[in-house]
Amino acid sequence: QPLRINGVKVYTENVDKRQIILDLQISFVGNCEIDLEIKRYFCRAGVKSIQIHGTMRVILEPLIGDMPLIGALSLFFLRKPLLEINWTGLTNLLDVPGLNGLSDTIILDIISNYLVLPNRITVPLVSDVQIAQLRFPIPKGVLRIHFIEAQDLEGKDTYLKGIVKGKSDPYGIIRVGNQIFQSKVIKENLNPKWNEVYEALVYEHPGQELEIELFDEDPDKDDFLGSLMIDLMEVEKERLLDEWFTLDEVSKGKLHLKLEWLTLMPTAENLDKVLTSIRADKDQANDGLSSALLILYLDSARNLPVSYILMDTLLS
Repeated sequence: QPLRINGVKVYTENVDKRQIILDLQISFVGNCEIDLEIKRYFCRAGVKSIQIHGTMRVILEPLIGDMPLIGALSLFFLRKPLLEINWTGLTNLLDVPGLNGLSDTIILDIISNYLVLPNRITVPLVSDVQIAQLRFPIPKGVLRIHFIEAQDLEGKDTYLKGIVKGKSDPYGIIRVGNQIFQSKVIKENLNPKWNEVYEALVYEHPGQELEIELFDEDPDKDDFLGSLMIDLMEVEKERLLDEWFTLDEVSKGKLHLKLEWLTLMPTAENLDKVLTSIRADKDQANDGLSSALLILYLDSARNLPVSYILMDTLLS
């Protein structure tokens, strides 16, 4: 089945004039016949269908004066796409040593390692384009997330076979692109206080969002307590947001966040001021707050020593 593009958004504001940014709503629903047989373990498995849905960003840059008018093409998903695989015979396959960890989640993680921000695929269209700078761009900024507290969450834990509704053991999962943070679990509390701080690099805006999901920790399957999506363009515009946000997809519950947008400065003139500021807040994060960003490009290597270990193994 061919790939479908359900919608295209072109950004015309707050973008570099030397690039074109497109967001494509990608939808692939494919019928397929994939059969796998492992004779040693007498098992068979297969895939009957696969679906993938998500927002793929396409960046055309740099724009040049000669054909093909575009120096390179970059592709990536702004966030993890939705993946659904219809397996057949998977139960027997998972009994095979080495394959018992196979799941849709593992496959989605592999996709994320290649195609979800900050990872991307960059295809040069002309020979003299600076491909390294396009594949590994300098972040647009740093988002400091103060994950403070929640209020009036739903009580998911039940007792006496559901007759008595108790409290929840809430924790949060915070995502910015492919960067994921998980808070500590607060036991038996519908008004938890986390007071944790996370820092995430932001590579793309507009279009990138802060995603937060709250869950109730359970021995079997964690219960959903609500979610939140915040446009990072709003955070950059305000520079500092300290608000209570109403949780989506649930009947009640609020989340208190303080969000700071930190801009990267090309010189160290304000470093002393930044260091003084973060010393005052040093107890907020487990590994301390950042004062600067180090970007290291590993360009090439030469005259490496030859390893004979593999050769000795082959000869023996």
